[in-house]
Amino acid sequence: MSASSGARRGIFTEDLLDRCISCGFCLPACPTYGLTGVETSSPRGRINLMRAIETGALAEDDPTVSEEASFCLGCRACEPVCPAGVEYGALLEEWRDRVWTGRRRPLRLRALLWAVNRRARVRLMGLPRRHARGDGGGGGEGASLMLGCFERALYPQVSRAAKRLAPELRAPASQGCCGALHAHNGELERGRALASELGDRLPGTIVTTSGGCAAHLASVLGRERVKELSQWLAERDGDAPAVSGEPSRRPRIGLQDSCHLRNGLGVIEEPRALIARLGEYVELPSAAACCGAAGTYALLRPEDSARVLERHLDEIVAADLDAIVVVNPGCYRQLEQGVKRRGLRTRVVHIAELAADAL
Repeated sequence: MSASSGARRGIFTEDLLDRCISCGFCLPACPTYGLTGVETSSPRGRINLMRAIETGALAEDDPTVSEEASFCLGCRACEPVCPAGVEYGALLEEWRDRVWTGRRRPLRLRALLWAVNRRARVRLMGLPRRHARGDGGGGGEGASLMLGCFERALYPQVSRAAKRLAPELRAPASQGCCGALHAHNGELERGRALASELGDRLPGTIVTTSGGCAAHLASVLGRERVKELSQWLAERDGDAPAVSGEPSRRPRIGLQDSCHLRNGLGVIEEPRALIARLGEYVELPSAAACCGAAGTYALLRPEDSARVLERHLDEIVAADLDAIVVVNPGCYRQLEQGVKRRGLRTRVVHIAELAADAL
C-alpha cells in the first residue's frame, strides 16, 4: 500500500481530526492568520495539513508542514469559537509529537527540555533565588503551591507573594516540572508522565501561578485537582471586600489573559474580579488574545513573537495603564521586555504580587 493511498496512518486521534467541519469561524480568532492572511497559517489550514500527513499525501518533513507546526502559537484561541468543538490544542500536541523528533527539534528547545526533565535539575535552577518554601500552616486542606520551573529562577517573588496571600499552602522545593513544556514541544508522553509524577508528590489540590501549567496538569490529573491562584483564592475567600487605593485615584490596571487558562480551562472572571478589588480594572481589547510568549515561542521565533506583541503594547499606551497584570511567567517575561523596549511607564506585575502588595 502506498503512503499516499488515503489510508489512515494512526498519527492523529481519529475523532479529533474528523471533528473539524472547515467552517472558518476560527480564522478571525487566530493570531498568525491575522498577521499573514494566509489560509495555511490558520487552524483550519493546519488541520488540512494534518489530514494530509495522516493519509500520506504530505511527508512529515515537508517544508510547509515543518514551518506551520512551528509558526502556530498554540494559544487555542480557536477552541472557544469552534461550533464543532475541535480540540485543536490536543491535535497540535500530537502533530509536534510526530514531526518534532531528533534533529528536527531546535537545539535551544532540546536544551530547555533537558533542563526540566529531572527534579534535581529543576531544584538546582531555583537554589540561587529565594522562591517560596515550607510545609504550610496546616489549614490548607491538603493544598500545595506548584513552584514552576523557570519561574523559580526568573520570578521567585511570585511564589513568595502567593505564600504571603496563603501561608497555609505547602511549597516543597523538591517538586519537579509539570511537563507542560514537554507536552507542547514534541514529547507528549513524557509531559504526561511528569504531570502524573507531580500529582503524586503534591497530593490534594495543586495551586499554580502559571496558567499554562494549570491547563496541562488539569488535562492529566483532572480539573478538580488543579486551581490557578486567583481561582483558588476566589473559592477560598468568596466575595472579599475591595481594597482601597490612594484617596484621590485608584490605579488603572489591565490584564493579559493566559491563553491556556482562558481557552483551555475557561478561567476568565476570577482574575478580573480580584483586580477590580485592587484598582480600576480596564479591559483591553487584546486582553484575551495571545501576547506572543506562547511558552517557548518567544525564544524559538522572536521576530514573530514581537509582531504579535505590538498590538498589546499599543493598547497599553492608549489605556494609560498604571499596571498590566499577568497570570503566567511566559507572559510576564514577554510584556516586561516589550514595556522596557518601548520605555513605557506601565508596571508589569503578576497577580500574586499585586494582591500581596495590597495587603
